[in-house]
Amino acid sequence: MTKQFNYKQFGNIDLAVYNTTTKSVYRIEDHIKVIFIPQNYGIKIDFQEFILPHDALLFVNPKVVVQPLNIDTSGAELIHFNRDFYCIEIHDQEVACDGILYNNVFEVPFIELDENQSVDIQKIIANIKSEMESHDASTEEMLRILLKLIIIKSTRIWKQQHQLAENEQYSDVQFLRKFSKLVEENYKTHHTVADYADMLAITPKSLSKKISLLSKDTPNDIIKNRIILESKRLLAHTALSVKEIAYSLNYEDDAYFVRFFTKNTGISPTSFRKLF
Repeated sequence: MTKQFNYKQFGNIDLAVYNTTTKSVYRIEDHIKVIFIPQNYGIKIDFQEFILPHDALLFVNPKVVVQPLNIDTSGAELIHFNRDFYCIEIHDQEVACDGILYNNVFEVPFIELDENQSVDIQKIIANIKSEMESHDASTEEMLRILLKLIIIKSTRIWKQQHQLAENEQYSDVQFLRKFSKLVEENYKTHHTVADYADMLAITPKSLSKKISLLSKDTPNDIIKNRIILESKRLLAHTALSVKEIAYSLNYEDDAYFVRFFTKNTGISPTSFRKLF
């Protein structure tokens, strides 16, 4: 079910009756998403498959393709909304999730939930479902409040799970978020560690040292992996030629792009496309 408030859209779908490979995903592909995933549920995010041992929440940017792997999808819920309803970037001061739950280039942002946390989140989802049936003048704002509640609680859990909840580690969290957001915003045009070090007003060496405290991947790996992911999405889900994809990612020499892609994936762009 989807509610529309002028240009603002908000919806909730039970994945038991949701087929991501045929219809709904393409109507809401530009929407931001929150997915509740039950224990031992299998899910494919872009080109990675996951089976989670605990109940979890998944936070999905627009354009990311999500496919359930289970035949039985009972208990899985998808909440989706457009930027007119709630813009993560604009409202980030309220919820502090940008670069953590969304636009996180370090990891796929799953929030694993313990039993109490899962019950808490499922109650909020139940309230969302109830509110979706309402036609009250305050429905839009109530849905926005419930969405923010999920995001705030999840951001807190993420920080606890990553041992970044203490005040003295606040600067580490802020740096992680800033670097993550910069890569997400600039990976198509800026490809080197030096580019991002300049944006952050530090040396490439200092950037690498700070990232090593937060991630097993180097800054170069993180930038490269984001470019590869976008390349795969364009190869799998568009009809753009390899040359056009290279150009869209700021590679004027498409032969260089082909070598870059092949070296980092073990397969040429053309061969990768044939898989889809």
